Amino acid sequence: MKKVFPVNLSAILTALGGRHAMQQLLDVGPSAISNYLTRGQLPQRAKPIIYAALTAKGYQLRPDDLEIIAGPAAITPHTVSAENHAGPRILLIIAGGIAAYKALEVARQLQQLGAHVTGVMTDSAKQFITPLSLAALTGEKCYDSLFSLTDEAEMGHIRLARSADLVLVVPATASFMARANAGIADDLATTILLATTAKVVMAPAMNPVMWAHQATQSNFASLRQRGVEMIGPVSGDTACGEEGEGRMCEPAMIAAAAMRLIPTYAARDEADKDSGAGTSRSLSGKHILITSGPTIEPIDKVRFIANRSSGKQGHAIATALANRGANVTLVSGPVTEPAPANVTLVNVTTAAEMLAACDAALPADIAICAAAVADWRVKAAADEKLKKPENPDAGMTLELCQNPDILATLSAAPNRPKLVIGFAAETENLLENAAAKRRRKGCDWIIANQVGGEDDPVFGSALNQAMLLTSDSVEEWPRMQKTELAEKLADQIEAEYSS
Repeated sequence: MKKVFPVNLSAILTALGGRHAMQQLLDVGPSAISNYLTRGQLPQRAKPIIYAALTAKGYQLRPDDLEIIAGPAAITPHTVSAENHAGPRILLIIAGGIAAYKALEVARQLQQLGAHVTGVMTDSAKQFITPLSLAALTGEKCYDSLFSLTDEAEMGHIRLARSADLVLVVPATASFMARANAGIADDLATTILLATTAKVVMAPAMNPVMWAHQATQSNFASLRQRGVEMIGPVSGDTACGEEGEGRMCEPAMIAAAAMRLIPTYAARDEADKDSGAGTSRSLSGKHILITSGPTIEPIDKVRFIANRSSGKQGHAIATALANRGANVTLVSGPVTEPAPANVTLVNVTTAAEMLAACDAALPADIAICAAAVADWRVKAAADEKLKKPENPDAGMTLELCQNPDILATLSAAPNRPKLVIGFAAETENLLENAAAKRRRKGCDWIIANQVGGEDDPVFGSALNQAMLLTSDSVEEWPRMQKTELAEKLADQIEAEYSS
C-alpha cells in the first residue's frame, strides 16, 4: 500500500495567499478546502499543482509531503494556523425577507472578490433559505442562535463581532432596520451589531410603500447618521408585484460596494497591484468608476435592442488605471473581454442596472463613461416571445422610451466625482456634436471618435482614433491601439491630478 504523508495545510494556505487563492488554483469550492483541512490531506491531483505554484513563488518543498523547507518569508507550522486568511473577513447577516435568497449570491460574489465570509441568519431568514445552504457556499459554519452553549461558553457573539473587518446585512428589512435603530439586541444578529467595532453596511429591501413610510425613512436616516453605510435600495419590480423604490440592489453591486468600504481592501497592498518595476503609482488611493461595453434592452423573452460595442476600450482603460495604483470599479455590460486584473468588476445587462451599479459605486474621485448605453428601451417588454403576424405584409410597432442618462446623472450627482469623462461616438460632424454633448451632459472631458465607417470600424476593432475635448481645448490623437489610447488617457488624468 502506498504510504500517505500528512500535509501541513496551514502553512500551504498561508504561502498560497489564503483559502480563496487555493480555491482558484485547484478550481474547487470553499467546502472542498474545508474538507481538506478536516482530513489533513490533499487529493493526489492537487499536490503537483500546489508544488508547481509554490516553487514558482520561490519556495523549496519536499515533494512527498509538500513541507516548506525554505523560501520567501519562510513559513513554519508554528507561525500559522488554519484560520489565517489573506482576504478581508466579512460577517454576512441575512434577515428575513424574500430577497434573502439573493444573499447566497452575495456570499459567492464576495468570495470571488477575495473575501472570507462567515454567515449569520435570523430566525425569520430561515423561513426563506437554510443555514446549510450558506454554510456550503462559504465553507464555514453558519451561526443562527445567540444561546448556543458551545459558542457562548466562549462569548461567541463577541468573538464574531470583533473578528470581522465588515458587517454586511443582506437584506435589511424594515423590521431589522427598526430593531437596529432602537438598539434592540434580542437575537444573535442584532447583538452583533451592538458588539462590533467594524463598519456596518446594510442593503435595504422591502415593499415600496413600506420603504416610503415615515417610520422606515426615519430609521434609515438615523442609522446613516450613526455611520451605517447603505447600499440601495433601487427602483424596480418587487416580489410582491408592485413597482417602485425598495428593490434590493443586485448581488454583484452589493459585493463590489461592500468590498470598497473596507479600508484595507480599498488601499490594497502595493505589491499585489504592481505590474512592473517602472510602473507609475501616482493614482494610488484614487477611486475610479468606469463603465464599459453595451447595454441590452429586452423586447421580449428572446429578442433585444443592443449595439456593436465590444468593451475593448473601457476594459483597456480599467487595466491602465489599475496598473497605476487606482482602485477601479468597472461596471460592464455583456462582453467577451476578460475581466481586468486588480479591478472590481460589476456585470450588468440593462441601462437601468448600469445606473444603479454606478450609484452604488459612488463616491468616486473620477468617473469615465466609456459604455455604449442604449438611448432607448421598449416601454413594455413582452413577457413571452412575440409572434409574427400571419399576414406577411403586416408590420409591428414597438413603443420606445428613453433610458436614463448615466453620464448626465453622474455629472449632476450631489457627490459628483471631481473629474467626469464621457465618450462621444459620432457618425458625422464629430467635433461639433462632441462639443455640444460635453456641454449638454455637464461632464468635464469628452473623448470623441468617428464610428460607422465600413473601412475604418471602431466597434469591435482593436484600433481607435479620437480627440480629447475639454472646456478650453481640443487635442487630436492619431489612430492607435485601444490599449495605447487607454495609456494616453491615463497620462492625461495623471497630469490633471499632478497639476
